[in-house]
Amino acid sequence: MSHPPFSPDHARAARLRIGLTPEQVVAAMGQLGVHRPVAAVLSWEAGVVAPSEAELFALADALWCAVPEIMALRPRSLREHRLARKFTARRLAERIGMDADAYARAERDHRWGGTDRQTLGLADALGLEPDELLRVIRRAGDLDGLLRQAVEGRWKQHTTALARLSGAPERAVARALRTLHQEYAGFNERYMGHLVARNDNARLREIATERAAWLLALTDRFLLLAGADSDGPAPR
Repeated sequence: MSHPPFSPDHARAARLRIGLTPEQVVAAMGQLGVHRPVAAVLSWEAGVVAPSEAELFALADALWCAVPEIMALRPRSLREHRLARKFTARRLAERIGMDADAYARAERDHRWGGTDRQTLGLADALGLEPDELLRVIRRAGDLDGLLRQAVEGRWKQHTTALARLSGAPERAVARALRTLHQEYAGFNERYMGHLVARNDNARLREIATERAAWLLALTDRFLLLAGADSDGPAPR
């Protein structure tokens, strides 16, 4: 499984806010049973590598903050809601009485196939109302995926589908997609410009980190630009 969403800047800010050194963070994580070298914390804060799920949970506890704070996002997908509650996929599956592989597929495919009892158990474990949970599963994956395709390619062809998913007018969606596509292109132009100029790797990593953070906030930014009701009913 891929590394969870993670913001190096937010993690470092959380550490500085409570006045801990990287050594103290490592010691606190060790008390939680997650033993890592100081270099690991420094690598996370530098954006060189993202922590694993277990490391993310321990880091949040060590920094006395909620997991979404250092993921730098408002949970939307099933996986993000699970991470926010500090569940591994297997532990959550066991809690709701579901086969671990079946749960993993539901999370990966954004398609829920659980029984009513499992659905109620999942909603309880994640602190979501059942209808809200189903909205998360049906909507977030499709919306996020289409947005990525739109900003990375021909945005116009995705306007109608994104208007239907978001509940926003097509004109507003078109304006939002045009803006987002231009912003994304700007990151690529800056990156290629520094690459061609053979600038130092630190600047390239900085741009890559900025783009990663921008992509993490893509759905929320789209809904804001389009004027969509992010808490509206899921499309049928």
